Amino acid sequence: MNAQPHSGEEAVSAEVPAERPGAERPAQGGLPEVVPLAPADIVVWLRRAWLDIMVAPGIALFYGTCFTVMGWLIAWTFMNSPQWTLALSAGFLLMGPFLAIGLYSASRAHERGDPIRLADSLVAWDRNIGALVLYLGAVLVLEMLWSRSALVIFAVSFNTMPSASGTLALILDPENIGFVITYVTVGAIFAGLIFATSVVSIPMIMDRDTDGITAAITSIRVCLRNPVTMLLWGATITTLVVLAMLPGFFGLIVIGPLIGHATWHAYRKAVVPLTREEREAAMAAKAGGGN
Repeated sequence: MNAQPHSGEEAVSAEVPAERPGAERPAQGGLPEVVPLAPADIVVWLRRAWLDIMVAPGIALFYGTCFTVMGWLIAWTFMNSPQWTLALSAGFLLMGPFLAIGLYSASRAHERGDPIRLADSLVAWDRNIGALVLYLGAVLVLEMLWSRSALVIFAVSFNTMPSASGTLALILDPENIGFVITYVTVGAIFAGLIFATSVVSIPMIMDRDTDGITAAITSIRVCLRNPVTMLLWGATITTLVVLAMLPGFFGLIVIGPLIGHATWHAYRKAVVPLTREEREAAMAAKAGGGN
């Protein structure tokens, strides 16, 4: 699967402005600058993501199929062992961003005017594997805590673990409103933590060869500076994923790649890019550290 980038207006539209009005000055410790965002930016990210899909539909189909298969596995688990659904979902929440690295790589290639190849996207994770593993490990800990908390809530609320149909009946039963509120609240807290620390982290690690802590802190700074836009972005992602799941998860074939590509463009908009001098200095420092 190989595609050439668009030329003309579409390629220009993918470029990030050199100047970022309102950007923060570099924070202590050399953290990247972040900029204010507007809710209208979400539409721009999705539009540019669609252009990425159109220029490399084969890559989008490959990763979209992976996301769809993951959805089928979650549905099968829910029907057969509902108590493990959240645990499996947590694992896929880890695997999903890992797969999305290939989509970030394709978006970056399109942005730079480079050839877009599936083979390149499949090995994009190897660029900064140490930082990615450490960061994803930290996210996995959060997801395991989330999963364990959900099991504890089930255990405290009910004597036995309900079946799939029984789970839906319990959720719809007005007498279990306390359980539903607790379950949703705990899930929202963990989901918010994971979202805040990951909204731009992985594309930043891949793009800048930075460490996971710097990427996570930068991601949190983006959310704190743009709470309304980030809340709307999180709600947009959730809504798109839910809608994609309704027709047998087949919608993920399109929505999965769309969100992946859009995440790259969110990162490129939210975090001021390195200058050529800064990038060359960072590469030189990394090369010197490896000697």
